[in-house]
Amino acid sequence: MRQLGERAVVLGASMAGLLAARVLADFYQAVTVVERDVLPTDPVNRRGVPQGRMIHAVQTRGLQIMDELFAGLAHELEAGGAATWDGRDFSKFRVSVGGYRLGQLTSLPNPQPMSVAFPSRRFLEWSVRHRVQAIPNVTILEGHDLRGLTANADRDRVTGVRMVSRGSGIEGTLTADLVVDATGRGSRTPIFLEELGYGRPPQDELMVHLAYACQLVRIAPGALDAHMIAVTPEPGRPTMFGVIGYENNTGMFAVGTMAGLQPPSTRAEMLEFAADLASPQVLKALREAEPLEDVGHYRVPSNRWRRYDKMRRTPDGLLVIGDAICSFNPIYGQGMTVSAIEASVLRDCLGGGERNLPRRFFRASSKHVRVAWQTAVGSDLALPEVAGRRPFSMRITNAYLRRVLMASEADAAVAGQFFRVIGMIDSPVHLMRPGFVLRVARANRRRKTDGLPSCGAAGSPGTSNQTRVLTDTQTLRHTALRKPDPTP
Repeated sequence: MRQLGERAVVLGASMAGLLAARVLADFYQAVTVVERDVLPTDPVNRRGVPQGRMIHAVQTRGLQIMDELFAGLAHELEAGGAATWDGRDFSKFRVSVGGYRLGQLTSLPNPQPMSVAFPSRRFLEWSVRHRVQAIPNVTILEGHDLRGLTANADRDRVTGVRMVSRGSGIEGTLTADLVVDATGRGSRTPIFLEELGYGRPPQDELMVHLAYACQLVRIAPGALDAHMIAVTPEPGRPTMFGVIGYENNTGMFAVGTMAGLQPPSTRAEMLEFAADLASPQVLKALREAEPLEDVGHYRVPSNRWRRYDKMRRTPDGLLVIGDAICSFNPIYGQGMTVSAIEASVLRDCLGGGERNLPRRFFRASSKHVRVAWQTAVGSDLALPEVAGRRPFSMRITNAYLRRVLMASEADAAVAGQFFRVIGMIDSPVHLMRPGFVLRVARANRRRKTDGLPSCGAAGSPGTSNQTRVLTDTQTLRHTALRKPDPTP
């Protein structure tokens, strides 16, 4: 690889930061990752990743890129106990999207199989961090807080970072040819840019008021016959349920709400809440599961995209990656995968040299961010409970996607293609190809001819949509739910 400079600095040992460090190691003599936490030596959650205690899934494309960057990583995850799904038998991957259970009514295997793995967030991050720490020219500087950026006299190039040790209080400066901000949703780069005279990036935002509760549990072998069970919100029911099996018979049990509704706060309330969304068999397995941690809670106010790609100018020597650019509603599982895609974009841009690097990177990465953004925001705005502008094009797209989802209940090929799109392997354009559109139409005609009902929740096939909508009476029955705040 062509060496571009002496040192690159990455701010934050997040998944985005670790993947960026791996790429930068091929182009810079030394890479330093500045991290505020003291990193654990075991695969446990850490304070700097509060969402690590929540339910997580990484999309197929994200794992593919990680396996490209760290050869053999996928095999290591599987050897470490992470559950895998070969993409064939839909009974192992029971997902209800917008009220439609994908692949439910077919016994045929998915004709477009793909490999999916289910490592816990802490196990995946620990495995990647282990690999990064083994790279000879990468150093992780733990226990340091970022104070700010340094720049040259003309302020047209960032030259390093100012930081302070959390242990000793000693301040220092680290010079760099390139600084990459991977500090997440709370990134202070907009403030730093304003201080340097560039102004803040414009911002796109959709408020969703997501709140969810999760608990890590140990599930008896064989108690669940699926790797993943998920019920996402649908119009009239802005609530969700999920359980994913992780390594060593552990799993994450999750429930959540959108549009300002309050989720349960205790395990007992979680189980009561899930009774409307999961089958008796799944509920029994969760009741008998051994709690391994206290119930964790997490809130995400919005989808937020900082539009660095729209800034008239930015200084050389500074990039932003991961949630620091765009953070999504996490129920769609896009965050880590988008970070992995951005790391591959960074690799391609660095291959073209340093000239206009920020502009090239922000514009190239925005094309991929836009796909994930439109998926998340379009899905959120399909819920009438979420306030926001719904352009005509979005209403048409959402209407067509409902037909795709309806067809996915009975046609394995339709469901398989939809999984490849949400897994970020294929572009959404694949859903608009004439042959696919025709297949969707035929599947829906067969449904009408056969008089098939709409399928139930992912854990309880056969239940009608109407019985799964939380009525006002049911909402009042759940003491964990309260009326949403009318202020958006």
